[in-house]
Amino acid sequence: MKIGDTAPDFEAETTQGRIRFHDWIGDSWAILFSHPKDFTPVCTTELGYMAKIKPEFERRNVKIMGLSVDSTGDHAGWAKDIEETQGHAPNYPIVGDADFKISKLYGMLPADVEGDPKKRTPADNATVRNVYVVGPDKKIKLILVYPMTTGRNFDEVLRVIDSLQLTAKHQVATPVNWKPGEDVIIAGSVSDEQAKQRYPQGWKAPKPYLRVVPQPQ
Repeated sequence: MKIGDTAPDFEAETTQGRIRFHDWIGDSWAILFSHPKDFTPVCTTELGYMAKIKPEFERRNVKIMGLSVDSTGDHAGWAKDIEETQGHAPNYPIVGDADFKISKLYGMLPADVEGDPKKRTPADNATVRNVYVVGPDKKIKLILVYPMTTGRNFDEVLRVIDSLQLTAKHQVATPVNWKPGEDVIIAGSVSDEQAKQRYPQGWKAPKPYLRVVPQPQ
């Protein structure tokens, strides 16, 4: 799975009913973030935090979907623990992947994995720790892969989405550690002549290939 690939479509049971992924995305952006097993400590904190900041994603027209290698029945029990310990219960669908179908479809588990998911430990599914950002065109825009022992930084995912949406609308790129409102870089695909039309006020260019302008509105 690479950036620019079409995100594989699937139909699955979730905590909010049966969903077909591409239909569920519709004209929105989407995040699919995966977990090796229910009732795991780091994932518990992540699912709670995502529920807390869901309004920030909604403000950006981004839908959230979780996935864990267990049944949706297990997810419901886990949600109670998440709310008790994190203060927020998951308010987005969580996919049940007890047959490993989606984890294998996305290349997070080997194709030959089978059997009872309850007999597998979190370490057996340690590679199911990916974050995918998918655009309205159903193309993968970002892939993050984290180890089990490191909690994911979803504030960073919000920052990246701000960059992805800005750069999709305007022919710009964002520099290191960019935050919304800061200067951006004119994309290399834009000639100087084209840039003059877009930015008649000019730009800063410490190097000919590094053309810096205020963030377009």
